[in-house]
Amino acid sequence: MNSFIVMQGETYQEEKRMGLLWTPQHDKSGMVPHSYRRMEEIKKGDRIFHYVKGFIIAISVAKENCRSGSKSRLLNTSADEDEKIFAVSAEYHELENPLNMGTYITELNSMLPVKYSAFQEDGTGNPGYLYPCNEELAIKLLEGISMLNVYAPEEEQLELVMEVVRTTEHNPLVSLIAETILEAKTKMQRGEQQFGKRLSRLWNKSCPLCGMDLEPVLKATYAKPWKDSSDPERLDPYNGVLLCSNHNAMYLTGLISFNANGKLQIAKKIPAEKYADYGLNEKAKIPVYPENGVYFKWHRKNLFADKRTRSISLKKELVSAENKTSEREQGE
Repeated sequence: MNSFIVMQGETYQEEKRMGLLWTPQHDKSGMVPHSYRRMEEIKKGDRIFHYVKGFIIAISVAKENCRSGSKSRLLNTSADEDEKIFAVSAEYHELENPLNMGTYITELNSMLPVKYSAFQEDGTGNPGYLYPCNEELAIKLLEGISMLNVYAPEEEQLELVMEVVRTTEHNPLVSLIAETILEAKTKMQRGEQQFGKRLSRLWNKSCPLCGMDLEPVLKATYAKPWKDSSDPERLDPYNGVLLCSNHNAMYLTGLISFNANGKLQIAKKIPAEKYADYGLNEKAKIPVYPENGVYFKWHRKNLFADKRTRSISLKKELVSAENKTSEREQGE
């Protein structure tokens, strides 16, 4: 099971009435935007969160795999429309209390993918139609939805507890939320366990930076996190490195990174006089495989703490060089 977020706006009511999601296969320029093409990824049983004007207002379940064809055929319209579209039949479950993304987004920011995020940092929806929703994000969205639509307020719990049980026991939304959370957690748990076993063998079951080989404190650490990875990347043992708890925390927060040759890179936030205290050696170089390269590069580009500093510094150098060139030309 996978989850998605659909940005419907004015089209929500009409698509809900028809019991489906649909989008053209091409935009007005003839291109296929990623948010249109992603429709082809939807499979029967997948979950879709519906975003409309700042709120998640419904959850739906795909009743079939995505279909491709003419608009007239897939939408059962009488008009002679040959436009090619993607369409998926879905069972809508509208929320009695929609989830306000403007106020809830702070709970989600750490789970938003670097690329193809449905939301901006303030909760505003990005343009487009269909976006991926990783398991961590789906679970957190469902927790927010549950607090608004399933649980009674604390002060009413004692008086309403039996009524709440009776009301929610046969509520399709409650069952849908519980099943989706369970499936998402199970998928993550099994995937991470499989990833950890494969990765551990590559690194001889020890941390390459400090030699720690006590299994309870070793962590299978993603270079490209779960939230940003495709399903195959989540299981690829080359997408990471086995680290002790100390170095795992540093890697996840971008305080250290590795280049394609395995050379350790240490963020400027860590003073040189503290390297020994933290088990770091600026000359350290870990053994790597060619397959590690693309993942290590992603980590350096997107998570390493000094990435912005280097970028800003480079821009300043270029601007300075351009200014000096301009001054010389004017002086001549």
